[in-house]
Amino acid sequence: MTETIINLETVNPIEFFGVNNGKLDLLKKKFPLLKILSRGTQMKLSGAPEQIEIAKEKIELLIQYLERNGHVSENYFEQILGGDDAETIDNFVERNPNDVLVFGPNGKSVRARTANQKRMVTATDKNDVVFAIGPAGTGKTYTAVALAVRALKNKSVKKIILTRPAVEAGESLGFLPGDLKEKIDPYLRPLYDALDDMIPADKLGYYMSTRVIEIAPLAYMRGRTLDNAFIILDEAQNATDLQIKMFLTRIGANAKAIITGDLTQVDLPKHQKSGLEKATRILRNIEGITHIELDEDDVVRHRLVKAIIRAYEKDFEKGQGKSEKE
Repeated sequence: MTETIINLETVNPIEFFGVNNGKLDLLKKKFPLLKILSRGTQMKLSGAPEQIEIAKEKIELLIQYLERNGHVSENYFEQILGGDDAETIDNFVERNPNDVLVFGPNGKSVRARTANQKRMVTATDKNDVVFAIGPAGTGKTYTAVALAVRALKNKSVKKIILTRPAVEAGESLGFLPGDLKEKIDPYLRPLYDALDDMIPADKLGYYMSTRVIEIAPLAYMRGRTLDNAFIILDEAQNATDLQIKMFLTRIGANAKAIITGDLTQVDLPKHQKSGLEKATRILRNIEGITHIELDEDDVVRHRLVKAIIRAYEKDFEKGQGKSEKE
């Protein structure tokens, strides 16, 4: 058995170990074969040399992150512990200024945080149509909106168009109170939330009033040709085959489109099939169209979201196995 001491003198030990040692417990859970003790500004690791070496490397990355940022959430703490490839570590530790997609209000930087989010950025730079498929919380929509805002700020496009199928109301919004905007806003709120993080309120209001940025249900895209635009179809798993075809054929000259969706969360009525699976299948080998798949490792919400996704996936697989046997 080997022992090693790690000093935490350059960071706040309370910030490193967490409230009630919550982050220290995550570290112990990650390395169950090691005995990890903390005292003041020191940590003692005891166990097999190879395990100590791996743990030491992760701890040094966490220290480096804290030195640069002053704070690390439990979510980030766990992701740095779990990041085994250089790309993932770079997202959290290196903080390359060139990775910033946009600066939001108060100087907040918006960047791709995970390896697959970075692939989304690269894919969008090289292709005109990108499918980004993955579960909730993987940053599909947020990254897509950031790319659209970047394109607008760089004057690569003249407008941004964000759309979603208004499935909850069956796209028959007439029974809801209020004017058109008041009827559809609840279904498009996540898109507004992303924009709020990236554009000051007064400027966003100006863009919306001058239709530089449009947010509308998918049903209102029919009959349009969208030139010089960055177009995002969000929640595409809730679009039918004909709707996705309609959306994709709206794309005009000097336009880019990102289609995001989660095939495990289809909310369409039982008699309707999602068009997303078919679109990703039949458009896979067309030059200029690319596909990025995000997974639980890309989750950037609360650390429990990753465990929740994993549990549902296991249950889904179990259900599939039962169906095959029947």
